[in-house]
Amino acid sequence: MTTAPTPIVVTGATGPLGRHIVESLITRGVAAGDIVAVGRNEEKLADLAGTGVRTAVADYADRASLDAALAGAGTLVLVSGSEVGQRVQQHTNAIDAAVAAGVSRIVYTSAPKATTSALILAPEHKATEEYLAQAGVATTILRNSWYTENYAADVDRSAESGVLVSSTGDGRVASASRADYAEAVAAVLTSDGHEGAVYELSGDVAWTYADLAAAITEITGKPVEWKNVSSEEHVAILTGAGLDEGTAGFVSALDGNIRDGLLAETSGDLSRLIGRPTTPLVEGLRTATGR
Repeated sequence: MTTAPTPIVVTGATGPLGRHIVESLITRGVAAGDIVAVGRNEEKLADLAGTGVRTAVADYADRASLDAALAGAGTLVLVSGSEVGQRVQQHTNAIDAAVAAGVSRIVYTSAPKATTSALILAPEHKATEEYLAQAGVATTILRNSWYTENYAADVDRSAESGVLVSSTGDGRVASASRADYAEAVAAVLTSDGHEGAVYELSGDVAWTYADLAAAITEITGKPVEWKNVSSEEHVAILTGAGLDEGTAGFVSALDGNIRDGLLAETSGDLSRLIGRPTTPLVEGLRTATGR
């Protein structure tokens, strides 16, 4: 049973995190008919409709579609967009549509320490949080750290080559599965006391890339060695593998953020919210890769 005003509109519902959120809300007792799953992919929305939820096709870049999707809504779960560089305007569109619809509450999936971090992804989240602060609506900010699923592609690639390459140094990553983060959204919408709260969500264990290589070895049965390189070497390796300079630089910068400890915090907020330990690295990778 929900304590949040309904209907609950979940944006990005055709993406992996958004879908998990819809499923977690239902698991925690929210009536499917009180949930509106919003996304761009009509086919994936049709699949979600099989769960009994209502659906609406909308795009963050299309304000009119957001107005239609949010008409009559009580709560907005604003799952952050995936298009880096466009997210501030996209999120602003969604927030404006929510305010115009008269929603009582917005839950936003942000980034670790978004307003103060040097994390390369933080500025767009910082701008969104600042915009939310002046929107005049009750908010809950869930600052999601890294998803374990981000490393699914590394499992097969590293198992094949025998090497996991990064420029992360001894930096640690406190990752958790998307299902863990989704359950946190459901938890704050089905229990009291979260209005105005900002939670720093992360896994219970901060692991190194040496640990990641060991996890891939355990999962695949093939020995994988971690190789640390400099940022410059990393960019050269990535461009040599076919990435453009901009993407290679972005990936290397993220590794630099990890090296600097920006994704290492284990606050315990996530496991406290969901009432259980977060999903361990090996288990999360097994699920993500179907191994």
